[in-house]
Amino acid sequence: MIAVNQLTKRYGRHTAVEDVSFHCEPGTVTGFLGPNGAGKSTTMRMICGLTPPTSGQATVDGHPYRELPNPGRTIGVLLDASAQHAGRTGREALAVAATTMGVDRSLVGEVLDRVGLDAVAARRRVRAYSLGMRQRLGLAHALLGNPRVLVLDEPANGLDPEGIFWMRGLLRDFADRGGTVLLSSHLLREVEAVADRLVVIGGGRIVAQGGKDELLAGDGTVVRARDRVALRGALERAGLPVSESTDGLLVRADPEAVGQAAAAAGVALTELRAAGGGGLEQLFLTLTAAADSAAAGPDQTGTDAAPTREAVR
Repeated sequence: MIAVNQLTKRYGRHTAVEDVSFHCEPGTVTGFLGPNGAGKSTTMRMICGLTPPTSGQATVDGHPYRELPNPGRTIGVLLDASAQHAGRTGREALAVAATTMGVDRSLVGEVLDRVGLDAVAARRRVRAYSLGMRQRLGLAHALLGNPRVLVLDEPANGLDPEGIFWMRGLLRDFADRGGTVLLSSHLLREVEAVADRLVVIGGGRIVAQGGKDELLAGDGTVVRARDRVALRGALERAGLPVSESTDGLLVRADPEAVGQAAAAAGVALTELRAAGGGGLEQLFLTLTAAADSAAAGPDQTGTDAAPTREAVR
């Protein structure tokens, strides 16, 4: 189990993560979603003991990561597939990890097979690995200690469609056997296919969380008015959760409640309808639209140097 309670991380005047709280239960895959710079990587690094929080706490099986006697036997971590010794072979890299964790080295071959790295790939130097192969090796490292928890940041990067399908099955099987998975990915459809729960972060704050079916079913109401500012003010005064949408304002309430709030404030509406079921992609875009526009720059974690689409999260 992962418990994140009121985590905040500040870098000088910049607040990367603010008052973030969520739980990941055994037997579930939790999709952790947000736009670039939203605070995903910072949060995951705090869970894994790599970045000290300014305030708040994250625990794994009831203990902060740094207090775990042998972390790799409790939590498997893959945050950066490139952070591996380029001069070692895949088998050597896992053998060193097995020795460090006190794991029987005979398990190295089993884990390599499990992640689809054959004997030829196992003898190859990591510097010659493709990104997809490095992802598989990183996942093998995460699984080597037979942990109860997995924390994976963009594990499908570099994988072909067959590899993505394979990873989906592996994570689903891990959770179905009682494991806990926290998965960050920009492949929204893959997250939708495998996740049980969703946590959406924007601008360093949690903007939505809950069961996948619950969040996707409760699309809410889309509403428009000529005076958008007055409409938003009326909805907020009525205590209705409201966010910006490409279609107008999205309100987490039924159309009747929205219409009554607007009428009470004397705001004339030009559109009022139930939001369409656009799936996880539409939910993500709607919830993070305001956070995207407010983001001033990258999430200053200092963890990802490659200037890729998901280099800063």
